[in-house]
Amino acid sequence: MMLRTWALGAVAVFGLAACEGAAPPPLPGKRVSVLSFERSLEPDPAVVQVAVRLPRPFLNPAWPQAGGYPNKAMHHLEASGDLRLLWRVDAGVGSGEERRLLATPVVADGIIYTLDAAARIRAFDAGNGARLWQIQTAPPEKDDEVGFGGGLAVEDGILFVATGFGEVAAYDAKNGALLWRNRIGIPFRAAPLAVGGRVYVISVDNQTHALGAQDGRVQWVHSGIAEDAGLLATSAPAFEAGVVVAPYSSGEIFALRPDSGRPAWGDSLAPRGRGNSVETLAAIAGKPVLDRGRVYAIGNGGQMVAMDLRSGTQIWDQQLGGIETPWIAGDYLFVVTNDGEIVCLRRTDGRIRWATPLARWLDPAKRQDIIVWMGPVLLSDRLIVVSSRGIALSISPYTGEPIGQITLPDGVAVAPVVANGMMYLMTAGAELLAFR
Repeated sequence: MMLRTWALGAVAVFGLAACEGAAPPPLPGKRVSVLSFERSLEPDPAVVQVAVRLPRPFLNPAWPQAGGYPNKAMHHLEASGDLRLLWRVDAGVGSGEERRLLATPVVADGIIYTLDAAARIRAFDAGNGARLWQIQTAPPEKDDEVGFGGGLAVEDGILFVATGFGEVAAYDAKNGALLWRNRIGIPFRAAPLAVGGRVYVISVDNQTHALGAQDGRVQWVHSGIAEDAGLLATSAPAFEAGVVVAPYSSGEIFALRPDSGRPAWGDSLAPRGRGNSVETLAAIAGKPVLDRGRVYAIGNGGQMVAMDLRSGTQIWDQQLGGIETPWIAGDYLFVVTNDGEIVCLRRTDGRIRWATPLARWLDPAKRQDIIVWMGPVLLSDRLIVVSSRGIALSISPYTGEPIGQITLPDGVAVAPVVANGMMYLMTAGAELLAFR
């Protein structure tokens, strides 16, 4: 059973900003151990004594794409003070037996947009949660069919959506008026990337489609290896310095030229050894992060790499598997692994600075009721990770020690997003929560 305990009249507090090691005040809800006793990673002796230094927090005005900005490198965001629940609103249809809520919200120009598990878009005032408009993106003839997945992106006042019904569409971001629709016919599980007058979106058969942002016409298609089986979680492309980086569920990753789709280089994060049936799926579900001429990517099969953006030359690799997007800040990377650990690595050489195990089971003795962790995001000296069982945990980015935790009204479906000093969470039941 998901943890749903919530004291509506109480204040929910994540731990004081920039107050490393301070004891958090008592919080409402059932107490659940958020640390695991199954530590498998150890800090590298060469860096364990090196102090973690981070850039100063900055106030990002928007979160317009899945992963934040097109390069997915958000560094150190500002959300000073305690994060307290400000408002909560119904955002549609959540996960169920036949549907999964996969799309993260996006924020632009003071509006937050959501895509629920029934392919309906809703726009809310990002400050107070007031609903501004909503539209159903499912084709009328498929309204009774299941077409979950896809996602959203905003650029230059246009809201782009890719759906599980195999459509890419563009809407006026202010009022939801349809601008164009292209029925490609292949389902999309991941969000589009909108940048430089084009929209890039990856279909379930591992094809990257590049469409014109103004008319929706397909300009080129790049194909990877199609997979017979894969994870529901899929990844969006990233962009920096005139290069589109496309990750596929086959474990392939390509650097593509935006004007033609021709590969500049390609690589694979396929598993190197035998594992269980899930670990043999090579999918790159976490979004690649592009920063200072490098690509950082993690695969489900157990490999995390840093590569040169221009040449694809591998700079380092670590035997870490995960489906969450790594978070880069200054000279450090933070990532949640498939083994239920949050790990801090040095970006220059991939050496592990610290590793903190998280709870993997509600019943550890019987190994029942798995807990899935999502994130992290870095807010004013706090790493925030959230779980499928309704726990939000604040961790010191400097030491990996827990700072505080709260119980949420439901399990969380996707990683948090942040804009203008506010953090937004989308629960599995499609409730949008805003914290300031």
